[in-house]
Amino acid sequence: QVQLVESGGGSVQTGGSLRLSCVASGLAFEDYAIGWFRQAPGEEREGLACIDNSAGQTHYATSIRGRSTITRNSALNTVWLELDDLKRGDTAVYYCAAVPRIHTFIISWDFEADVDYTDWGQGTQVTVSS
Repeated sequence: QVQLVESGGGSVQTGGSLRLSCVASGLAFEDYAIGWFRQAPGEEREGLACIDNSAGQTHYATSIRGRSTITRNSALNTVWLELDDLKRGDTAVYYCAAVPRIHTFIISWDFEADVDYTDWGQGTQVTVSS
């Protein structure tokens, strides 16, 4: 079955950086796009970024655009999300999720909406403190 495993979370001071990893198994990697989401206590899940594992097209949410980079390596079935200039508001559990590429071709598809993502990892905690 499909499995997504996140790692790379931890505690970091404001202004610091983290590189989160998502290793996928049980799927044809390049038939999917991988998205990153986060959820803070008491908040709704927020879509952050997405990458098409075949074409490499990327999307970023306004909240992290300009201080984040999403990349992938198909040989390793891995997607990374690097977050820079971390703020206390970035504290959350971060999740990666997979969506079949065919869903992303729909003109109304929104990478920040979680409804089309079919498989999810267990999450990794990121805590930012001053």
